[in-house]
Amino acid sequence: MKTSLSWLRDYVELPASLTAAELDETLTNLGMEVESVVDQAATVLGDLVVGRVREIEELTGFKKPIRFCRVDVGRAEPQEIVCGASNFAVDDLVVVILPGGELPGGFKIGARKTYGRNSNGMICSVRELGIGDDHAGILVLPAGTAEPGADARPVIGLDDVLVEVEITPDRGYEMSMRGMARELSYAYESAYTDPALVAAAPKTDESPWPVRIDDPIGCDRFAARVVRGIDPDAQSPDWMKRRLTAAGIRSISLPVDITNYLMVELGQPMHVFDLQRLHGGLVVRRATPGEKLTTLDGVARVLDAEDMVICDDTGPISLAAVMGGETSEWQPGTVDVLLEAAHWDAVMVGRTARRHKLFSEAAKRWERGVDPRLPLVALQRAVDILTSFAGGEPDPSVLDIDNVVASAPIQFDPGLPSRRIGLAYSDDDVAGLLARVGCTVASTWEVTPPSWRPDLIDPADLVEEVARLGGYNDIPSVLPPAPGGGGLTATQKRRRSVGRALAENGYVEVLSYPFVAPSVHDAFGLAADDPRRSAVRLTNPLSEEEPQLRTSLLATLLGTLRRNLGRGLRDLALYELGEVVLPQAVDTPPPVLGVDRRPSADEWAAANALVPHQPWHLAAVLTGELDPAGWWGEGRAATWGDAVEAARTALSAAGVPSGRVSVRAAEYAPWHPGRCAAVCVDGEIVGYAGELHPGVLSALELPKRVCAMELDLDSVPPREVTQAGRLTTYPPALIDVALVVPADIPAAEVETALVSGAGSLLESVRLFDVYASEQLGVGMRSLAYKLTFRAPDRTLTVEEAVAARDTAVAAAAESTGAVLRGA
Repeated sequence: MKTSLSWLRDYVELPASLTAAELDETLTNLGMEVESVVDQAATVLGDLVVGRVREIEELTGFKKPIRFCRVDVGRAEPQEIVCGASNFAVDDLVVVILPGGELPGGFKIGARKTYGRNSNGMICSVRELGIGDDHAGILVLPAGTAEPGADARPVIGLDDVLVEVEITPDRGYEMSMRGMARELSYAYESAYTDPALVAAAPKTDESPWPVRIDDPIGCDRFAARVVRGIDPDAQSPDWMKRRLTAAGIRSISLPVDITNYLMVELGQPMHVFDLQRLHGGLVVRRATPGEKLTTLDGVARVLDAEDMVICDDTGPISLAAVMGGETSEWQPGTVDVLLEAAHWDAVMVGRTARRHKLFSEAAKRWERGVDPRLPLVALQRAVDILTSFAGGEPDPSVLDIDNVVASAPIQFDPGLPSRRIGLAYSDDDVAGLLARVGCTVASTWEVTPPSWRPDLIDPADLVEEVARLGGYNDIPSVLPPAPGGGGLTATQKRRRSVGRALAENGYVEVLSYPFVAPSVHDAFGLAADDPRRSAVRLTNPLSEEEPQLRTSLLATLLGTLRRNLGRGLRDLALYELGEVVLPQAVDTPPPVLGVDRRPSADEWAAANALVPHQPWHLAAVLTGELDPAGWWGEGRAATWGDAVEAARTALSAAGVPSGRVSVRAAEYAPWHPGRCAAVCVDGEIVGYAGELHPGVLSALELPKRVCAMELDLDSVPPREVTQAGRLTTYPPALIDVALVVPADIPAAEVETALVSGAGSLLESVRLFDVYASEQLGVGMRSLAYKLTFRAPDRTLTVEEAVAARDTAVAAAAESTGAVLRGA
């Protein structure tokens, strides 16, 4: 929200000596986030004066028109200035900046010789002064505006203070001069003039134009006035243009400028239709899915069933509350206009704006809430201003279809603010503060919020108003006693250990938004009945393209991978720890929990029973070279085996002994069916790892051979109490065995058999080589393991070690059909 201090002063009495810094502090204390407070007088340094053009000499011999001017700036001799503009004449009043001055943007002015003449200063345009966008010519002031040599700042509005604030979503009334001035009147306890207190023409039996509302929920009020015979060439007054510029709005035409001006002044967005371009009566309804409308920005939009539209006999002509359509907009030759002011559902407007990415100034106000009592007032103001500057005849008929439901009263306890805030407020104090907000306080403490405060719906909202207007600075800052902490929980420690282990192995942690598009399920190749397709859909998503919460970390992690690849990175190893959201099939509405007390155990349990399951997952992705190439030799590309090893590393860090972890072949989207492994703990699947399916990589625009793993950390058993092993100084016996097995036998299954047969002397077993050749036979491969044997109380003899090896090999042969290679 942008505005100017002088505009605010029209509605609230502010101290004459109010500085920019004081205004900043006051707005902040009122709960507004101040983006900037700019004293315009300080944006132009040096002498900026009014000048009168005394002589103009046209210079020739140049590629563009050049004028040599002598300008009276109130000094003994006229100032000689070279100018390239030609929209002024002798005796015109202009704005001149003299040598030594500086224009906005750091443009310093000096005396210099150009085009063969001396130029001492510059005649300024609107854009150069920073008060508008017009750069077609210099700024010519109306005759008699000021005498030559006078300070030009107050003449052109550069003596004002510009304010920009960020309005919180619950305070839509502050997005207007009416609302901001009211807030400032609270702070300074000064007189306030409500610009909405205007005598407006009431509704008449006859309508100036036929209108029908088919959806009173989306539009509970629609008002309109008609003015015929206006001057199409009438210009907006300079004061209106300056105020619109201060508000960050470009001047377009008088009718459109009036609607924008009143939107900023009152907070009521409006729309102006060219009456001659309307075909038949207007209908306000929901859009039919697939309907199309070309909005004022020239974009053809496909409408949704939730969108509200204004239609005539030709179809939709306006995307209601967001932006008008091209077919009915004001044209330079328009002489008959229909002015519309309505009241729209805030939720509908917010969703429509996000769906179409149309965050217009009107939409920003509607989604925060607009006073439903403003339409007739805004129309009266619009008609009065329009006829004052463009003539025309207002139609005596006034349309007003009003289905607005009055604000519901709130039963309030006057002692609640004292209990919640920690300050003693008397009943009179509370009643007085609520009355300043605009509330009506009955003797029974039934509080009715004003029409411009739709955010006041609960006693807690009223407590906040008492605290705010009573003064945030008066509320004591008392730190609660800090109980002794128990440190991190076991679950938190495990997550940190897992993340640290992957980071130590070269992976980089990323954090991504949990929002995904429904199309990601198709890209992953999920079956129609795959439970991961059932996702929680957000009611009010940040982006309509990503309205669902992820059911897999890979859905967002692969997007991060693609983004980094697009920035030129080629060798990447990323991981993410986060929650996925798995919905539950429930039809019971959630219980409404108040804020006046702690919920009971049953209420808390009932609420949590409806919350979607949100387990913590771990995912990692790899692409490119895992070991980089260099002068030391060739690099090594990441393979599906590295993804499996990442899963093993994570489980080890989570406290799962390697003997309880097994890996077996699996088929699970989005992995390649021949290069996918199910990762198990105690025989139960806790995740998958391997190379992603080529079709998935193509759909997601990722390179070939991308590998990934994802584990459900919440399904991993908790870390057991570690028993310290007995330390021994006796040497180990190291024996390697190579076993030939069918290629479809998992290496983990062979390892399990070796462990079970080796007995208590086996200390560790590790696979260190996989080999396949024609000599071994078709469909066979060799798995080489390093066995470590050790006794705690003696040095093993060769015979003992060999015997233990033989029993291990025998167990593997019996379980998997393994044959000792070379035997």
